[in-house]
Amino acid sequence: MKLKGFIFDLDGTLINSLPVVRTSLNTTLLKFSGRVYDDKEMSALFGPSEEGVFQKLFPDSWREALQYYLNEYDRIHEPYAKPFPGVVQTLTLLLERKMKLALVSGKGARSMEISLRHSGLKQFFEVIITGSEHQASKPEHIKQVLALWNFTPKEVVYVGDIAYDVQAAKEAGVLPISALWAETAQIPKVLAMHPAFAFENVESFRAWIMKTVQ
Repeated sequence: MKLKGFIFDLDGTLINSLPVVRTSLNTTLLKFSGRVYDDKEMSALFGPSEEGVFQKLFPDSWREALQYYLNEYDRIHEPYAKPFPGVVQTLTLLLERKMKLALVSGKGARSMEISLRHSGLKQFFEVIITGSEHQASKPEHIKQVLALWNFTPKEVVYVGDIAYDVQAAKEAGVLPISALWAETAQIPKVLAMHPAFAFENVESFRAWIMKTVQ
């Protein structure tokens, strides 16, 4: 296996930001809809970026709702912004081994900027692609990175924490690797998608890199 590039998801993969996403979204939905969304309703919203979610829910006030969400997201991000233990060392190792690194996330551009500012991870990635307002679009965005790098799919890995990340990697033809170290990881759902590799801690992922990436 001759790998040349690693593409990462962000939330739940590199930083523990999913609690921030859910809390900020809950607060915003309560303010603008006047009610609390249950877990099933909340999960059904994910796919488009935040811009797309609010455009659909609040067509007449989506910009105000988005700004409120971003203010909340920024305000409560600090305790969750630190990368998972071992992530910085792992990204550093990949760069030392001449790997190209990219981020492909369903987040909107403005929430991505907040997360990267708080976490200090921006320096590691030469390509950062955020989500679409219209729909979940990771396969297309992974292919976009492949085109920018001029790599074949077999030369690239996509690392994410949810079942959809495995699906997206397979659709794009890259190697699907599952990061299962977050407390929010839905391990049975992810494993049911049959990733090529799955790691329950960053240390085992880094050990795999040390053996595989020369």
